[in-house]
Amino acid sequence: MKTLITGASGHVGSNLTRHLLEEGRDVRVLTHRTTGPSLEGLEVEVVQGDVRVPESLTQAMAGVETVFHLAACISITGGQGGKVKDINVTGARNVAEAALKAGVRKMVHCSSIHAFDLMRAPQPITEQSPRSEHPKNNAYDASKYQGELQVREMIAKGLDAVIVNPTGVIGPHDYYPSRMGQVFLDLYHRRMPAVVAGGFDWVDVRDIVQGLLGAERQGRTGENYILSGGFKSIRELSIEVEKTTGVKTPKLETPIGLARVGVPFARLWGSLTQSEPLFTQEALDALAPYPHVSHEKATAELDYQPRPLENTLRDLYDWLENQGSLAR
Repeated sequence: MKTLITGASGHVGSNLTRHLLEEGRDVRVLTHRTTGPSLEGLEVEVVQGDVRVPESLTQAMAGVETVFHLAACISITGGQGGKVKDINVTGARNVAEAALKAGVRKMVHCSSIHAFDLMRAPQPITEQSPRSEHPKNNAYDASKYQGELQVREMIAKGLDAVIVNPTGVIGPHDYYPSRMGQVFLDLYHRRMPAVVAGGFDWVDVRDIVQGLLGAERQGRTGENYILSGGFKSIRELSIEVEKTTGVKTPKLETPIGLARVGVPFARLWGSLTQSEPLFTQEALDALAPYPHVSHEKATAELDYQPRPLENTLRDLYDWLENQGSLAR
């Protein structure tokens, strides 16, 4: 079974790739850059391409039975000059259209919980909750919903595709690292003088992989499946990190309102250091709603069972130690 993964070098992609190889699957990865450390040494077929360029997808789709579309542009800094829309919306359409033309048996589109309007939807968030189509939704949230609409256009034309919506992904094989991966490193190295109030729903990346595979095997065409774990405030998360590592957590907690006052300064510092700001309005918006997110549908239909947070943190820090990332 030839399987194509877009975004294979990312956090979810690197875990999915490893799992498929362990199953004995024939894996092809689409990349527009070198595969880097996340795929180093893995026996995969590498095809150069870009989801924004339809012509580059033809070779990638040839002979493929299943496509896992994971490529995305995650942003807490707006539309990034059109890049967010180009990758998350146009890219999703291009991949779905190419899969349809190639006669792919199944496509699993990895969207995001942010495709749902977390700021305005009543809780709990389910697959029936309002979507990110409000004029005040940020660029990333809107793009994830619009990307789903593009995939649905291809479903209407005959593509067998399923959509999954992960929450805040954490866990091992986070090579670059992700934003939350950097937070866990900063907590360990005591580079965070305070934590921000608020929280989110966090899920193990390996549980997302199981959800993706469940969607491939059992997901109903055109359906969404939320892949969540459980809510933890940033304070609670940092306490769990202390239990796991023995490193003392910051004692200070910054209220969301006060953190919003500091957004312009964080942006200025990011500009001066040519790095992503420590926090932005979009990032604080994500933490503010305290959402309760239900994975009841995925559990019932995909046998989805997320693991306890403490297991995730233990395995994450073990992996970071093996990588040498915890050396002081």
